[in-house]
Amino acid sequence: MTFEQMWRDLDPIGRSASSGGYFRQPFGSAERECHAWFLEQCAARGLEVESDGNGNTIGWWRTGEGQGVLTGSHLDSVLDGGAYDGPLGVVSSFAAIDLLRDRGFVPQRPLGVGAFVEEEGSRFGLACLGSRLMTGAISPAAAQELRDRDGVPLPDAMAASGLDPSLGPGRLLEGVGVFVELHVEQGRDLVDRGAAIGVASEIWPHGRYRFDFTGEANHAGTTRMEDRHDPMLTYAMTAMAANEQARASGERATFGRIEAVPNGTNAVPSRVTAWLDARCATDDSLEKLVTEIGRMGHDRAGRDGTGLSVTAESVSARVGFDPDLAGRLADGHDGGAWPIIPTQAGHDAGILSAAGIPTAMLFVRNPTGVSHSPAEAAETADCLAGVEALATSLERLAGEGATE
Repeated sequence: MTFEQMWRDLDPIGRSASSGGYFRQPFGSAERECHAWFLEQCAARGLEVESDGNGNTIGWWRTGEGQGVLTGSHLDSVLDGGAYDGPLGVVSSFAAIDLLRDRGFVPQRPLGVGAFVEEEGSRFGLACLGSRLMTGAISPAAAQELRDRDGVPLPDAMAASGLDPSLGPGRLLEGVGVFVELHVEQGRDLVDRGAAIGVASEIWPHGRYRFDFTGEANHAGTTRMEDRHDPMLTYAMTAMAANEQARASGERATFGRIEAVPNGTNAVPSRVTAWLDARCATDDSLEKLVTEIGRMGHDRAGRDGTGLSVTAESVSARVGFDPDLAGRLADGHDGGAWPIIPTQAGHDAGILSAAGIPTAMLFVRNPTGVSHSPAEAAETADCLAGVEALATSLERLAGEGATE
């Protein structure tokens, strides 16, 4: 089956008729339909399927001996997300294996295609949950306490989708010696360079922080402005401060989710909860940025007669990918070496790299640079170049005499 055929099969699953965006939340019907498609593709290629109790799955092309070469990505999406973030890597992995087989290539090491669950954190609030569980980056006890926005616990959501949850590290990664993840670029670096393919050098440190603003509920019409203790005002000023701080330092700060209580049009709220996504070039700069945003929020709360508490829900340190591996994949191509570039987005590759698995990432050019949006895009020619790039990379890593 060609790349284009596989892409057409996945395209309608979980797609909104109104926005054109995707709603493939973990353990929901659309995401499970994508997972069923993944199993069908494995079966069509005779791949040996292995799964863990976290919902992660790998299909192995069992040839050769030794530590395997794993590729793949994820099939879930952010709310109203784009088509390419995640699925491009999975479809390209199957297409790359087809291309290698057409060439008569026989791997000297096992080759695997993986699908990791809840990479986006769109349902349970923790990005890369599946890869964090399989590597031990989060404890099973902590994961069991995760709830979605409707209060459904993670194990219950898994069981409702037909899975038998057994959270925590298992044996799924035992045979993995190296991991290569292909992903659409979530920015314009490759566009600016005029390059279709790039290789990742690092992932910026990033985190998610919950800001709880508390105040006093009151009538929107009868309460004088000077008598209010309005947490929405404190939140608004804190969001503006976050924007100013990030712009001044060339970093990233985004309040992208907010909840108000009682959430009435004609009432001053008693509580506003907002989530900050912050990303910086270094671990120290991330800590400084979030600390400064919190300080400015507390200062504003003091003037508004409100309260503020800040909780770090997840923080990921900088990940530097194996430079030798990145160089090995980037060099020696017609037209010159592929550029090696940083990324500000988190990925399962970062979790596996932090766990000590030699890891690399390939990026496919995004003509608009837009991601986490229905406007996310990639040209078919660039996607096919990505398949070729991934096949070449896998051949280098799984060929005769290959080493990490």
